[in-house]
Amino acid sequence: MIAIVKYNAGNVFSVLCALQRLGADAVVTSDPDTLRAASKVIFPGVGEASTAMAHLRQSGLDKVILGLNQPVLGICIGMQLMCRHSDEGNVDGLGIFDTCVKRFDNTSCPDCKIPHVGWNTLEVTTPGIASPETDGRHVYYVHSYYAEPCAHTEALTRYITPFSAVLHRDNFYATQFHPEKSGSVGEIILRNFLDL
Repeated sequence: MIAIVKYNAGNVFSVLCALQRLGADAVVTSDPDTLRAASKVIFPGVGEASTAMAHLRQSGLDKVILGLNQPVLGICIGMQLMCRHSDEGNVDGLGIFDTCVKRFDNTSCPDCKIPHVGWNTLEVTTPGIASPETDGRHVYYVHSYYAEPCAHTEALTRYITPFSAVLHRDNFYATQFHPEKSGSVGEIILRNFLDL
């Protein structure tokens, strides 16, 4: 069974629908025992970093996520909260990925809109859940903040500046884009995660 973390952030049910389309047995839950017992955990979200992080700490879900040993996939703000620090609300994250989350600055590209909304290409640097067949393909983004490239970066996207599109460390994986909204490419990435 796949557990989707239920917390103070949106977009949870679109991930559930995507998993169901792939034939996965999934449940949305905030129950620590259910999360620990799941074969895989997905940590999605849309929202504001400091508010979401405060909810995780108040509920104890921060410690639950850090203690998980099965494959875990963060999506969008889930990925950002897995980083060391976010400039959005000046908040410390879970620290799984040793990188910081910054706000896009379009001073050098005034025509580049913030938030970054729409389709952009993946540059796979280290194949993982973003397998070679996804390299150069388009995925869907909605974000104003990005994780800086680091030792855990497995794929990049370039919008104003290169940023981490996919991160991986140990059993933790993350995407800045929304695989559940990225058509056939997103399905490949979700399937690669489910097959871990």
